[in-house]
This record gives sequence, structure tokens and C-alpha cells, in this order.
Amino acid sequence: MCKGEYALPPRLPIAPCTPGAAVSVVSVLRKIKTPIQAPHAHPCLHFLERSLALNNPAAGGPTVQIQQALDQKARLGVRQAHGARRLPRALLVVALVAGLITFGTVGFHIVQGWPWFRSFYCTLMSISTVGAEPENQLSKAGREFNVVVLFLGLGVMGFAITSFATWVIEIELSRQYGRRRMEKEIFKLRDHFIVCGLGRVGRRVAIEITQRGIPLVAIEKDPVRAEWALAQKIPVIVGDAASEAILKQARIEFARGLASAVTLDAQNVYITLTARGMVPDLPIVARASEEDAESKLLRAGATTVISPYVYAGQRIARMLIRPHVQRFIDLALSAATDEGLNLQIEEIKITDSSKLAGLSLREAALRERFRALVLAIRRASGSLEFNPPPECKVNTGDFLIVMGDAQELKELEKAAAV
Repeated sequence: MCKGEYALPPRLPIAPCTPGAAVSVVSVLRKIKTPIQAPHAHPCLHFLERSLALNNPAAGGPTVQIQQALDQKARLGVRQAHGARRLPRALLVVALVAGLITFGTVGFHIVQGWPWFRSFYCTLMSISTVGAEPENQLSKAGREFNVVVLFLGLGVMGFAITSFATWVIEIELSRQYGRRRMEKEIFKLRDHFIVCGLGRVGRRVAIEITQRGIPLVAIEKDPVRAEWALAQKIPVIVGDAASEAILKQARIEFARGLASAVTLDAQNVYITLTARGMVPDLPIVARASEEDAESKLLRAGATTVISPYVYAGQRIARMLIRPHVQRFIDLALSAATDEGLNLQIEEIKITDSSKLAGLSLREAALRERFRALVLAIRRASGSLEFNPPPECKVNTGDFLIVMGDAQELKELEKAAAV
């Protein structure tokens, strides 16, 4: 857009937002004539940066009430999933007990000629093996019928007790088996991401990463939130992410990056300090709920710090000013599709064994072979070349920032790694 074309249209709709996000929106609108700069210290951080900031853009940081409601919803969803598998047998037990009580009540009423309540009372006493009547006032036919009720009651109660014991054993065995299987999966992880904290932000990070098919392990102290990860088939470790033992269990030495997305800034600082001390060159993206926490997290060793308030304000402003551009960026940077267009922007690393190393973009013919548009090249030295010409050569250690079809980009990534 040219200078002077930034006038807002009349009656522009304004989305409700928190004071922190509103301040960011006003700040962006006042500085609209200067481009918004977002540091990009490491190429593989961009995906984590965007995912970490997706914390309900219209609401900023999480509130305790909303977080508790979401945790309760997650707990209910997991329990419903487990309960659905046990429901048929439970219904069978209830049906057998109800049928036996009905059978005994009707039988005593017919055989003994007793009132309905007395027949019901005697049926309960027979099923509980107490006896039909303390005075033993049953007739011969009544005693014969009572024997049938007793045997049926023993069978039904035995089946109910066995079913309950089976449920308990199945739950315990499934937990043990699932835990061991998950530990084996975590032990095999390489080039994966670690997400610390499964609140609103952490869950969104985990969903974005798993949608891309990238290996992931989560660390969460709260067992309720950990159940959500298990329901989503995400490997999770229950414990404190600031503990070196927990981070070792998450295979941090083989990790591709770490996202510290817990709610409290102090915990994020501890997690960042611990992770940076264990792996000095690990890319770390940390969440900052307060503005003054950003500098502390950077000093603690975070590669990039994301504030949900700042990101929310910037995104709201872009949606107001350039909505089509923002929607296009959202489409390109997420796993979603729009009218069959599966467009994505990815970064392709050029390894030592890559056939693309040493070739020019013209010689690599990426557009002809993979229908990929090279937007920029992040050199191994850290410099960025935007819109490189066809004569530009690709070297080992460079990152190609390309845009194209998701499936075609996967093929390009495989070709670049060979």
C-alpha cells in the first residue's frame, strides 16, 4: 500500500479484547507505517513461536476460572471415553438384578399370595441370602420357589462381583501396559519437540505439532491434563518440567526444540534455566504472561519469548487492516485447507548429503519438480536472502523457506535430505 492509504473504513467492527491485547492493537495501529518486526533467531522456531502464541487471540492470557473449566471438561471427556467401554457390561448387571427382583416379587405374590411390598421385601432378603421370612412362614411351594431365587441370586451377585473385579483389573493392567508402551515410545524419540505444560496454550501447541506429523512428548504436572494427552495419543510424562530427571526422561538431548508453556512466568524461568543448562544449543520458546517477564526469560536462556497479549494485539490489528493477507498467512502456516487448497509454508534444511547442495535454484528446478516457490533462504551464517534469483546457489546448512502444496513439500523435504 502507498503512503496515505491507511484510513480506516467507517463503522469498522471492533472485536472485544482484554486491556493487554487492546494496548497492543493501539500500538500497532499507531505504528502502521513501519513494518512489525519479529525476531527469528532460529529457523525451526517459527512453528513453535506461532503455536505458542495461539492462546485465544481475543482473550489474551488465561484466567483461572476458564482454565479450571477446561480441565474439568478434559477430565469429563476422558472419563466418558473409559466409561463407554464399560457401559454394556454394567447395563447387563443392572438388567439381571432388576429382572431377578421382578421375577422374585411376582413369584412370591403368586405362590404365597402375599401383598406386593411383602413379596418385594422377601425377594430382597432371599437375594441377600438372609432368608425369606424370619418365622419361616413359607409353604412347601414357597420354599421350592425360594430355592430357585436363592440360586439365581447367588449367580447374579457372583457375576456382578466378578464384573466389578474385572473392571478394576482391566483398568490397572491397561494403565500399566499403556505406561510401559509410552515409555518405550519416548525412549525411541529423536528430533522431536518437548511441550512443557498442557494448559490452553500448551494444548494448542501440541495439536499444531501433531497435525504436522512431527514427534512430540509433553510434560505436565497435573494428572488431569495428562489424561487429555493420553486421550489424544500424545506421549506425556507426569512430573515437574523444571526437574532434570524429567527432562532426561523426555530425551531432551535428542530434542529438536522445547516450548515452555506453563501458566506462571516463574515456572517458565526455572524450566528454561534447567533446559538451557542441560542442552546449551537447544532452541527454546517460552511463554511470558507479563511484559516484564520477557527480559528475565531471555536472560535465563530462552531463544524466543512469546507474549499472548502482544501476539493477540498484532493479529487483531492485522485482521482489521489486512484481513485477506492475514487469512492467507493463517492458511499457509497451519495444517488447515481452504476449498481444496492445501497450501503450506515450510523450511527445508540442506544437509551434507543433500543433492541440492551446491546447485543453483535454476539447476535444482524446484518449481518444475515440486511446484514449490522459494520465498527466502536462511543462510548458515544467519543472514536472510529474500526472493532469491535463479542464479542463487544453495549451500550445506542453509534453510529454504518454500511455499507450495503440503504433499509436494514433503517430497521436496525427502529429496533435500538425501
